[in-house]
Amino acid sequence: MRPKHLAIQLSKLTPHPCLRLELEQYATEGDLAAYWMLAVDETDGLEGATVLDLGAGNGVLGVACLMLGAKHVTFVEVDEDAIIALNANLTGLGEGFTSRSTVLTHRLGVDETDLPQVDLVITNPPWGTQTAKADRPLLEAAFAKAKRAVHVLHHTHATHLERMGRDAGWEHERLIRTDFRLPAAYLHHTKRSLNTDVTCWRFHRLGDAQLPDAPDS
Repeated sequence: MRPKHLAIQLSKLTPHPCLRLELEQYATEGDLAAYWMLAVDETDGLEGATVLDLGAGNGVLGVACLMLGAKHVTFVEVDEDAIIALNANLTGLGEGFTSRSTVLTHRLGVDETDLPQVDLVITNPPWGTQTAKADRPLLEAAFAKAKRAVHVLHHTHATHLERMGRDAGWEHERLIRTDFRLPAAYLHHTKRSLNTDVTCWRFHRLGDAQLPDAPDS
């Protein structure tokens, strides 16, 4: 699937409501979601894969995985309003998507959660700007539940991801570095939008680097 076509399809989804500041809810736009998930497909092959989408929001990342041929995606989200949007998106895409999807309502790190072991985990977690270490439960679950690779979108200058991955037995490489647009979704924002520097990390098992010539930092 061409990036432009995938981005158009994802941009048609019911958007993330982004109503809860404490959850650091910022929507991943269709263009970035398409670009990133196509990179995931290029490095790890989504066709026939099982995927866990942690902090799924409206489901844009997991839906992209389904569009690119994933066998099954488990969406994990805590916010009920976001889950309404997520379920609406899956239903609107038809039975071919809903039959390959599971939606779980859980707060990772708080609720007892029996997550499946999957081929790939994808997550755009909260970055901890409102609540320190808010990303830790999602990252810990990601490293525990992935068989082949973990893909994480996070602030470029975050220093703890690599350490957490290494401690859990994962190597890392950086797939994409780009700008993430933060719209003025909350009352404390004084500008219409801001851009912040983000990186899409790929965590992999030893010997499974896909970008051998790219520096890790």
